[in-house]
Amino acid sequence: MGGRTSHGFTYGTVIAAPQPLPPMLGFVRTARIKATSPSKKSAQELKKIRIDYYRYVVGDENVPTIVVMQDLDERPGTGSFWGEVNSAVHQGLKVSGVLTNGSVRDLGDLSPTFPILAGSIGPSHAHVHVVDFGCPVEVIGMAVVHDTLIHADQHGAVIIPLEYLKELPECIDRIQRKEAFLLTAARSGTFDIAALEQAMLNSEDIH
Repeated sequence: MGGRTSHGFTYGTVIAAPQPLPPMLGFVRTARIKATSPSKKSAQELKKIRIDYYRYVVGDENVPTIVVMQDLDERPGTGSFWGEVNSAVHQGLKVSGVLTNGSVRDLGDLSPTFPILAGSIGPSHAHVHVVDFGCPVEVIGMAVVHDTLIHADQHGAVIIPLEYLKELPECIDRIQRKEAFLLTAARSGTFDIAALEQAMLNSEDIH
């Protein structure tokens, strides 16, 4: 498995609503919205797009899904798609959570166990509507497509390349063992430069 990378994750501050919740892991379902001005589509067309979108994002125990929704407005977050109703609807459809550069509202009424990572907080729907879904999106610096596997929590989201999935448990264990030397030494109460040097040497011995 490769070393460090400077892409494949979000950057910048996200808002965790309704509160920081346990991490989510799932396959991406993409969508794009706008809210600054009304859609030119008819009410019937918009309803069909919304229903088709809901069908598209449904998750289950075998295929957990995470919605990554890009707000296309010049000022993202003008109108919020995410509030009390959509948090309940998506949780009911077994979606694992959402990442959006748009806004979230209804903070006191969101489903308490449905993770939302948003770019801002706002009070209004404005003219929010689903433009399309299933297409490539870029949200908070992370570009993804349908079925990208991501891990997300209050810090943001990270892409997990599927070719590395089998190696991931071993890599996590190796990192934890390497860091354990430094953490144990730093928290020992007798920490000094000599202890730091020894801990770093011990850490480097784990490959």
